[in-house]
Amino acid sequence: MNELTLVILAYLIGSVPTAVWVSRYFFNIDIRDYGSGNAGATNTYRVLGYKWGTVVMIVDMIKGFAAVKLAYLLPFYIVDEFARTNFQIGLGLCAVLGHIYPIWAQFRGGKGVATLFGLVLGISPWTALCCIGVFSLVLFLTRFVSLSSILASLAFPVFILVIFNVDNHAYRIFAVVVALLVILTHQKNISRLLKGSESKAPILKYRDRRKIRR
Repeated sequence: MNELTLVILAYLIGSVPTAVWVSRYFFNIDIRDYGSGNAGATNTYRVLGYKWGTVVMIVDMIKGFAAVKLAYLLPFYIVDEFARTNFQIGLGLCAVLGHIYPIWAQFRGGKGVATLFGLVLGISPWTALCCIGVFSLVLFLTRFVSLSSILASLAFPVFILVIFNVDNHAYRIFAVVVALLVILTHQKNISRLLKGSESKAPILKYRDRRKIRR
């Protein structure tokens, strides 16, 4: 087994179209024909509800996590932490690429945010948990999955560059690129948020109903 084999395997893992398979198997629809047309957790929340949106998000995170752990299959990367981190970034990005352009689903996938979270979780768990904390807090306050993803991604380079001050230039650059990439892939969501037309996730609806009654 060599690096190229693992890179291909990481892409194939990322290509597992969780939202598409869930929507087809349990609902006999293609999630890409509904909502935003995106095969990711956000659109699954919107179309299929909180339960299935959470399932899709967790599985998509596992894809990124599993991809970076492939580095441990090569002895060299077990002993060299610096080289391992750089290789894991590459493997994780291949998984994200697979998620966005899945070979198992006509190359029409999601935006890769959950898979990116899984990537970070596999390399630096504490940073990932902090980002998930930001995501969860924003989601609780606003019910916008897209806004939660954007703000968590923007927090990522802050944690890497400032708070944890990670001493790996490749990882630092990667953190900044991730934030820019998420903003780039969420332009339509940002536009809808500014217009007030972005859909909220079907969670904590009781809280909104209580506010209306008051």
